[in-house]
Amino acid sequence: MSLNVAVQMDPLDQINIAGDSSFALMLAAQARGHRLFHYAPEDLNYSAGRVWARAHPVTVRREAGNHFDFAAPVSLDLGEEADVVLMRQDPPFDLGYITATHLLERIADRTLVVNDPASVRNAPEKIFVLDYPQFMPPTLVTRSIDEARAFLAQHGEIVVKPLHGNGGKAIFKVGSDGANLSSLIEVFNTAYREPHMVQAFLPSVAQGDKRIVLIDGEVGGAINRIPGEGEIRSNLAVGGSAAKTELTAREAEICAVLGPELKRRGLLFVGIDVIGGEWLTEINVTSPTGIVAIDAFNGTDTAARIWDAIEARIAARA
Repeated sequence: MSLNVAVQMDPLDQINIAGDSSFALMLAAQARGHRLFHYAPEDLNYSAGRVWARAHPVTVRREAGNHFDFAAPVSLDLGEEADVVLMRQDPPFDLGYITATHLLERIADRTLVVNDPASVRNAPEKIFVLDYPQFMPPTLVTRSIDEARAFLAQHGEIVVKPLHGNGGKAIFKVGSDGANLSSLIEVFNTAYREPHMVQAFLPSVAQGDKRIVLIDGEVGGAINRIPGEGEIRSNLAVGGSAAKTELTAREAEICAVLGPELKRRGLLFVGIDVIGGEWLTEINVTSPTGIVAIDAFNGTDTAARIWDAIEARIAARA
């Protein structure tokens, strides 16, 4: 089948095609004969039951600096003229992001939106994971300095991070002496209206933070992300490095428990993060990454597997 694929994402001229998962998905779609359209979330419009976007038909190629060509923009009715919408813009998970999910939800009965917009809205990465406390490290969600101090006293060393942060930004380790904890919580309380996430520090993060990709509830592959020198953060965007890996028995158990629920919610492409082979820290549903590195280590084609799942979902709707 040939599909019209609308890709809602960040500007194409700003991506690094060497590792960008959205670009890999676009290349795979094009190789299957699907027609691609690109638009930004701010290009969405609604009126009288219609949702449309000012979108550019686009062709892509793996050629750095010359990796796409836009045709003249069109007014693309996402409910009538698109078969698939890939919601792939990066966070922040703010009101703009949430509004886009509300608009796309209005066409989800006619057009397959990946991931399902209502489920994305209801499953922020660091909130959804709270459904699985049996797999999480000790965790506190709070704005209270007193509660943070008590948690530190209980666990010795902690990590403080924004509840809706992404890409390894603004993650702080606080030692047992509690130096600067009060100031840090004060800064976070000024910068963010929501509570913050405080977790027991896991020394095993030095051995890596595993990104496991699940495709329609099934394991698609994994990489181990190793923190850079002097870092606790292993995100590739902040200097972490990727390494080949296999799943531990505990990680396989985590995936087996999460998989059916992800499938039920229409969360077709998900990346979970596990530290030390046992501690689940995030369930990434907004714009998961990692498939290019996974394929480089394993000789797999994860983008093709994702398209197999998308096409199967569309066929089941017919």
